[in-house]
Amino acid sequence: MSLDVNELVRLVKQAAVDAVWAGSPMMMCHGTVIGTAPLKIQVDQKKILGKTQLILTDNVRDFNVVLSTIEGEGTSEGPHYTEEASAHRHRYEGRKKWRVHNALKLGEKVILLRCDGGQKYIVLDRWEARE
Repeated sequence: MSLDVNELVRLVKQAAVDAVWAGSPMMMCHGTVIGTAPLKIQVDQKKILGKTQLILTDNVRDFNVVLSTIEGEGTSEGPHYTEEASAHRHRYEGRKKWRVHNALKLGEKVILLRCDGGQKYIVLDRWEARE
């Protein structure tokens, strides 16, 4: 099997690109949340990442945590504030599951780690959050 010169040049270029990717498999980048159901993050003008390309950390998703022996205090603000409410304390003993609401919101800026030659992105955290 013989190759023409153009095909040989193309193969050499592809080998060079593959070598660069292999030497630098991960890269930090940033993006903006443009959709939440389903999750979509825009990395640049043309590249939009979907749910299947994203690996979410607990910093950017809702998750459950189990806590035990929780003690809380009454509130010191709001329309129902009284000195009695402020002195009121709550205590819970035993194990209880609590939900942490960290899901990404529309417009938030995120920090991503590109891996696997750009096939997957780990969403590490926010760098500009929305309330």
